[in-house]
Amino acid sequence: MPDQVVAELAPTGVLRAAINMGNFLLVTGKTPSGDPVGVAPDMAREIAQRLGVPVAYVPYARPGDLADAAGSGVWDIGLIGAEPQRAEKITFSPAYVEIEATYLVPPDSPIQSVAEVDQPGRRVAVTARSAYGLWLENNYKKGELLQFDNAEAALKAFDSEKLDAYAGLRPGLIEIQRARPGSRILDGKFTAVQQAVGTVRTNAVGAAFLCDFVEEAKKSGLVARLIERHGVVGRLSVAPSA
Repeated sequence: MPDQVVAELAPTGVLRAAINMGNFLLVTGKTPSGDPVGVAPDMAREIAQRLGVPVAYVPYARPGDLADAAGSGVWDIGLIGAEPQRAEKITFSPAYVEIEATYLVPPDSPIQSVAEVDQPGRRVAVTARSAYGLWLENNYKKGELLQFDNAEAALKAFDSEKLDAYAGLRPGLIEIQRARPGSRILDGKFTAVQQAVGTVRTNAVGAAFLCDFVEEAKKSGLVARLIERHGVVGRLSVAPSA
């Protein structure tokens, strides 16, 4: 392993991996000591092994908080959705997995397709600064996008204010739909969240290593094995080759 890669990605001698604890597909549990368990932590551990250093997890409740800490010196790599706003400070690898994002609509809604949601007069609830929320910020043009600090607040508004749709990751919408008889999850997607590995933009050599690692992890079947290991087959998809 080139010394420059280790110097950039593990300057303290430990790979400090920032993990979004709010993504229930990528973090499926915790060890007795409190470390995260799941596809994302395992990817970080594999990277650390390749570098020849230990891994230390830096947990964040929300991906926006993780992104805000880029460049502050508290983490070396971050595993979150790759979005243009975040790429201002973070260089991302190609995606290693994708997660479909779509809408839940209430009972008796006339909306039948994703394309019908972004129309004048229609209001959509979303969790602010989620990867799919950032995508909607850039692409939801005709209707009104209502952003909330967390999913609980967004769902409360969706129910109480009779909003036209609630935006979320398809796997998470399944449980939400079950709790709201008659509501529907729309077929298709408005985007697929690209989960990637990032490092600060000054780490050019380290970023190139992460790109190569992720492409190899997909090609070798490592990502697919991690998806199977953590029981999220059918909910996470291995991202296409870059």
